[in-house]
Amino acid sequence: MTTLQSTIIRRRSPFMRKAFPYFLLAPAMIYLLGITLYPGIYALYRSTMTGKFKLEFVGLENYKELIVDNAFWESLYNTLVLGSITLVIEFTIAMALAALVYRDPWVKAWRIIFLLPMLFMPSAVSFLWKLIFNDGRIISDLLTRLGSTFGNIDFMGSTGFARSVLVVTDVWQWTPFLFIIFVAGLQGMDKEVEEAARLDGASWNSIFFNISLPMIRPVIAIGLVLRGIDILTMFTPVHVITQGSPGGATETLSYFIYRTAFKSFEQGYASAASVLLLIATIVVSQTLVRRFFKSGTE
Repeated sequence: MTTLQSTIIRRRSPFMRKAFPYFLLAPAMIYLLGITLYPGIYALYRSTMTGKFKLEFVGLENYKELIVDNAFWESLYNTLVLGSITLVIEFTIAMALAALVYRDPWVKAWRIIFLLPMLFMPSAVSFLWKLIFNDGRIISDLLTRLGSTFGNIDFMGSTGFARSVLVVTDVWQWTPFLFIIFVAGLQGMDKEVEEAARLDGASWNSIFFNISLPMIRPVIAIGLVLRGIDILTMFTPVHVITQGSPGGATETLSYFIYRTAFKSFEQGYASAASVLLLIATIVVSQTLVRRFFKSGTE
């Protein structure tokens, strides 16, 4: 350190020495608050207004209308149904794959292979599965060639089939996300614990379910919370593949907000629904954390 640098450091006041790191972080904090806090506050403000061009304050009227709006409750129900089914399937597949390969010497290669679906844009993936199931009728033609009597299927004409297409689309692309998290958690465990249990004669099933899973419970909680939040805001597959059909059976809460704001131009009503979506997201994330997360003192 030169004499000039040491002189400058000594001349700094105690306040400046403590505040200097915060000054360095200030631009990033301002940016993050600008893209997160401000939109949330504006949505809360806009939810108390009505009108397409001339705004009028209505207080909680938008929320009261939402409570008795069957379309809102149906979209919330669809979101919870699709979200719960998708999350269970993704968790099961990701945990099974992670348990099979986390001690494999080629685990890095498996990571790269399973990571590939996440590299595609969600819109491109949605168009791909729409082509396979609906527009290109690839699945229907394949079933017909195999001699199945269920070959000529209209996947967008049935509630069960349409929801299944959305589930398959999300599971194909985002199961690798949980897989990567679970593999990292399993590899981070102490190997000596597993080796000790194996020397005591414990089977692989006993070791995995009684030792490995409890040890990575916080990792599981983090993965499920992140995926749960993302699934609650599912929009792209619905917009590209089903657009809420048939009869609104696949309309999620995010798509309901989009349709209300940009097709019906009821921004105040849509803002109220987005606030409730935020509350639902917080409730779900807190529930998952309390259910699965155990601190080191417990």
